[in-house]
Amino acid sequence: MRFTLSSSALNARLQSLAKVINSKNALPILDSFLFDVRNGQLKLTASDSENVMTTVMTLDEHDGEGSFAVPNRTILDAVKELPEQPLTFEIDLAALTITISYQNGAYNFTAQNAEEYPRAQVVPDSATTIVINATTLINNVSRTLFATATDELRPVMNGIYFDLKPDYLAIVATDGHKLVRNQILNIKSDTPASFILPKKPANLIKSVLTKGDSDVTIKFDDRSAEIKFENGQLICRLLEGSYPNYNSVIPENPNNMSIDRKSLIAILRRILPFASESSQLVRLHIEPGKLEALSEDIDFATSAHEQIVCDYTGPTMNIGFKGSSLQEILNNIDCDEVIFQLADPSRAGVIVPAVQPENENVLALIMPMLLSD
Repeated sequence: MRFTLSSSALNARLQSLAKVINSKNALPILDSFLFDVRNGQLKLTASDSENVMTTVMTLDEHDGEGSFAVPNRTILDAVKELPEQPLTFEIDLAALTITISYQNGAYNFTAQNAEEYPRAQVVPDSATTIVINATTLINNVSRTLFATATDELRPVMNGIYFDLKPDYLAIVATDGHKLVRNQILNIKSDTPASFILPKKPANLIKSVLTKGDSDVTIKFDDRSAEIKFENGQLICRLLEGSYPNYNSVIPENPNNMSIDRKSLIAILRRILPFASESSQLVRLHIEPGKLEALSEDIDFATSAHEQIVCDYTGPTMNIGFKGSSLQEILNNIDCDEVIFQLADPSRAGVIVPAVQPENENVLALIMPMLLSD
């Protein structure tokens, strides 16, 4: 069997697929990429047994069809240093030998039997299907991923929750201290359905998808999801269990504070080094027209404070938040101004963009910290 393709195109696809492969695998064959040549196309596959990602490339030239596996380090090292040029693969499927010819030389190494490579579990056609714009999916996954937990006791909170309802698709993540809820208003279903996407496939989606007008099709049942995107797909095992009732913890807070997002991030970046390393407590003193942010570490006699103009019409308030969590939330809301919805120092604060993305409703929640006044 023989085929030719671009070195840089192959390298780009392999680098993306390599993120699937674990450093240690129960099955030695999972250290390899699966190459499958059919109908003038090369299908590349990488797997860690729970996540299987494939991508398809059109071949420049080809003669014969077949499958073989190649150790990931061997092929990655072989192609990553080559400048853009045609690569010609010649494979003896009986002897499992490979020769890759390029402009000034050739590589020779041994392939592995493709029959040993495990096949992905197929998601049935009867499963629920969601079609979502690639840019919208990337933005929502990026916006929520940081809020997932690392909780051995409640593993369902370690992923991103997709909750399909009659009025919207909600994409949610929480670790119990902070919560992000995105509602996509133009995706809905009369038959409610949901799934919990683990962090690894969420990160894979974020890294392999490109922003644009293309659509991503997500087909899922109780155990697995099949995510089809331009030139490839990802089949992954889902987290099983019941996700907490996230809507029940979001309060209706009466007092609104509007503030410049980037200015507040800059203030937090400056004063956080002076906060207690263990608590990272930042105290916000809010009054009409002014916000003062304060941090201190009594053990090391350090403190910092800075003030900024804001638009606030409620009663004067002192409220404490974990500075790093507040900074993460603000970093992941893409707008010029944010609105803090507050009630009192003991109730969770809600943060929303002053201007919502089109057909979306973005909301973040952060639990307050106790102030020792």
